[in-house]
Order: sequence, then C-alpha cells, then structure tokens
Amino acid sequence: MHCIYNLGLGVVAQGDKQVLLGEESIDYGPGQSMLTTIDLPVVSHVTRASGAEPFLGMMLTLNVRSIVQMASEMDEPRPRREDASRSISFEVLDADLLDALVRLVNLLNQPVLVSGLAPLIQQEVILRLLTGPHGPQLRRLVSAGSPSQQIAKAVAWLKQNFVQALDGDALADGAHMSPSTFRQHFRALTGVSPLQYQKQLRLQEARQLMLNESLDAGSAGGRVGYESPSQFSREYSRLFGAPPQRDVTRMRLARVAGASNPRQTLARPAARGRGPRRQSTRPSLGSR
Repeated sequence: MHCIYNLGLGVVAQGDKQVLLGEESIDYGPGQSMLTTIDLPVVSHVTRASGAEPFLGMMLTLNVRSIVQMASEMDEPRPRREDASRSISFEVLDADLLDALVRLVNLLNQPVLVSGLAPLIQQEVILRLLTGPHGPQLRRLVSAGSPSQQIAKAVAWLKQNFVQALDGDALADGAHMSPSTFRQHFRALTGVSPLQYQKQLRLQEARQLMLNESLDAGSAGGRVGYESPSQFSREYSRLFGAPPQRDVTRMRLARVAGASNPRQTLARPAARGRGPRRQSTRPSLGSR
C-alpha cells in the first residue's frame, strides 16, 4: 500500500510488516518501535497475518510543539548541527514505553477518562522517546538550524504547495543550503529527491480524489498540477502498478470486500483492552 507516514510512533502487536522507503526495504514486527520524524511517502506491506491471527498495530501521532517544549526543558546533549540522518528509525520497544502505550489504548474502553488522562500519557510517551534510543533523532528534528529541521520545513511547504511547479533552488535558499547540499540532505531524510517527493504527493492526492470524489483521471491530474493527461497516466501507472481507472476500480472492489468480511469485523474488538490495536477512530490513534 502506498501511503504517507506522518510524525509519529508506530508499533506492531501481532504480525509482521515491510516498509519500502526509496530503494531501502525494512522489515519490522512485534517487539520493535518505529519513529518517523517528517512526512514520508512509503510503500508498506503486511507480510505475516492470517484470519486466525490478523495483523494488529497502532500509530500514535506526535505533536511537534510538545516535543520542542519538552526537549527544551531537558538537560540532554544537543545533536551536532552538521549531523543528518534518515527520518525513520527502528528500535527495540522497551517495557516502560510499551506500558505507556497500552495504558493509552486501554483508555478507549473508558471514554470519560480520555480527555483528562490521554494528554498526560502522551507527554510520558514523548519524554520516554526523548530519553530513549529514539532520542537523538527526535531532538535533531527540533534542534534550531539543524539540517533535519530545515528539511522538515521544506517538506511542510511541499505538502501545502505541491500543485505549484517545483523550484528546487528556491527551496534550497529557504533552507539556507546550496542546491546540491539541499538535495543531499533531502534524499538522506526522505529517501527520494524533492521532485520525486512532490510527484508522490500529487499522485497520492489524485488517487484520493478519484476514489472519494469520483473524479475522472484527467480532472484529478489537473487538480494536482499535471498539465498533460498522458504524463499523469504514465507516472500514476509507474507508482501504483496500474492505470488510474483500473487502479481505482480495484481499490473500490477491495473496499467492498473488506467491509463484507466478517473475520475482520470480529477480529478487531478481540484485541481491545489487551494492547495496541489497529485502526482506532479516536484522535491521535490509528493504524500504521
């Protein structure tokens, strides 16, 4: 599945998953935690699941303001400004962090307590991340003037303005880098070039427009910035493996099949109350 991972923490409770970032393939499963610090276009696949043991996981979306505030109050060494690392990391899920996540998920069974306790547990999770193995990467994101922070700002701009023609030199100027240095740091953090990143944002949005608003391919391509319908169709097929109309039809059929599958409907409540589960509709919790 092509998707965009936001700033957040993902864990798997049951099953295994594979994440493709650029040309890199990463496998992870129970006992590991995944942290993403900027929005990443990835391809993710569930590699181990069954009707008896469906894939179960969770994602906690993190608030960057809370991270900045807590990091500024901590007496931790600041990362070297010249350091740059990719914006996704995998670490062993320690018992204390897992306990906090389970307590947060269990609040779904006690809705009256969510507004009072959920923010406190989320703060605990951020503190444990900042002081744990993910800490250097998370602090690098909020370190003033660091390459990671500058690239994160460029990514945020691209998310809001992906319809516009890409001016790589202007993005580099905004990040206070030379064009070559900017491209190097951008690829190191996201796994793709700025142009490829913009292209994936455009195609993901077009796919949603066709699926949810029933736009035809030409209209969806034009809405996201493509002037040539044939170019849109070629790049869409290259990313998603099928032409727009065929791909959207396949997704609609899969959605209908999933909604009518009783095993999936019954499997999700069974995990409730015992640990992280998949696809919560509560704020900040979801599947990853």
